Amino acid sequence: MGKQYKALKEEHIDFIREQKLFFVASCGGAEVNLSPKGYDTLRVTDSNTAVYLDYPGSGDRTARDIEAQGSVTIVFTSFTEKAGIIRLFAKGELVEKDDARFGGYIRLFDIQDTGPVRRIILYHITAVESSCGESVPFYEYLGERETLRGWAVKMHDKGKLPGYIKDHRVPPEL
Repeated sequence: MGKQYKALKEEHIDFIREQKLFFVASCGGAEVNLSPKGYDTLRVTDSNTAVYLDYPGSGDRTARDIEAQGSVTIVFTSFTEKAGIIRLFAKGELVEKDDARFGGYIRLFDIQDTGPVRRIILYHITAVESSCGESVPFYEYLGERETLRGWAVKMHDKGKLPGYIKDHRVPPEL
């Protein structure tokens, strides 16, 4: 049976740390966007805040939805024998590279070069929901794809990443 909480408990944070994959759903208008996320890109800094290290990709829907004051849901699902699902309901806040807080947040992650990073996203958690996850199948984690980070590093090294990020921002809904 699912339960809802006002803040993360330590067991929720432990569960989140164990997951290799999570999903971010956002909506700032008519469409709900859902994106799978990998890499070691999320840190819980307190019972109501998560920090996400945002790499550029094919679009920027989550940021657009956050700017439109939309809601965000982050879902962590176990694909191992220990079933479980944790949902974080949140409002997002974009922390761009020129924001004075960026340097403090980036230190939460083990990265040497921030050039390939698009931004930091803060998730201000308003509710936490747990559920059993007993219908989720088992999957074996084989490793990370390095393609996206590798591409971002190459684009940064060529001086092309800022232009790419600017040009590939998803336009407002039609």
